[in-house]
Amino acid sequence: MKLNAILCGCGAMSKGWLRAIRETPDLAEAIEIVGLVDVNRAAAEKLADEFGLSAARIGNDLAAVIAETKADIVFDVVIPTARFDIVSTAMRAGCHVLSEKPMATSLAEGAALIDLAAETGKIHAIIQNRRFISGVRRLRRFVESGAIGDLTGIHCDFFIAPHFGGFREEMDNVLLLDMAIHTFDAARYVAGKKPLAVYCVERNPKGSWYRHGASANATFEFSDDVVFTYRGSWCAEGERTSWESQWRIVGSNGMLTWDGDDGFKAAVSGNEPGLLHGFSPVEVPAPERENETHGHASVIASFVEAIRTGKRPETVSSDNIRSLAMVFGAIESAKTGRRVEISA
Repeated sequence: MKLNAILCGCGAMSKGWLRAIRETPDLAEAIEIVGLVDVNRAAAEKLADEFGLSAARIGNDLAAVIAETKADIVFDVVIPTARFDIVSTAMRAGCHVLSEKPMATSLAEGAALIDLAAETGKIHAIIQNRRFISGVRRLRRFVESGAIGDLTGIHCDFFIAPHFGGFREEMDNVLLLDMAIHTFDAARYVAGKKPLAVYCVERNPKGSWYRHGASANATFEFSDDVVFTYRGSWCAEGERTSWESQWRIVGSNGMLTWDGDDGFKAAVSGNEPGLLHGFSPVEVPAPERENETHGHASVIASFVEAIRTGKRPETVSSDNIRSLAMVFGAIESAKTGRRVEISA
């Protein structure tokens, strides 16, 4: 039996969700888009035409469209400032919700949504699609294997210069809140550790076309003495990094680098005499579960499975709030100039 779904928020990002459903046979079979909701009706109508959703109910009142369509789930792709009201409305109306990131605009709102999910018995998960790509899954598997010994550090660089236009260029803390959360969440996943504290410096560099916070440098303390560092800019013109960042993972007996694309190199300590002991290359195996490497499609599939089986989805909000706490901890540190403890 298909799940009736409403997509709320019909801007450019919604197309990635709809393509993932349309191009994945299991999802196309499992999900029926029965409604499109947006404050701009013309945007919803244009999206319906583009994706052949002529039967979908179009409106600007989410509660009304849920009632009319008897929806089971809501895909929340609205701007962050509208997220709390949309997710609350959907869960109170009896729908499970899969949200865009960030899951909330504050930790208090995030905690309130987690409480509401428990109160209503509905699943609330976040589409952290970048932890569901082959490269990140390979990193996690390699670290878990112990091939380079005990994990001691993760170091990520992100330097890109996208000219989005629109709401991002007017956001506060744009890099940390809108993009860095992907790398923060992936680093937390790869490490398998709990974030404990952060010190961050945030700037809006000369030449930036964003209003605020287009670059940041953050050092996180994870549990078990693991350190995660992040250097990033969203207005760095020139030769760019991958959207997935460039990674260097350091262990007690070796190191792994990933260029964010197809380039993996790993090596362990060698036995050469002298100042530097050299190294021996080691293989970085591919992910064991190929179905977990398809970004949006894999997250949506995990969400559907959770609804049908009761299994806890990997990106459930009660876990994802720890990634959000990393973001808000970094923002607070940048504002105060102090090391900030992370409590989530």
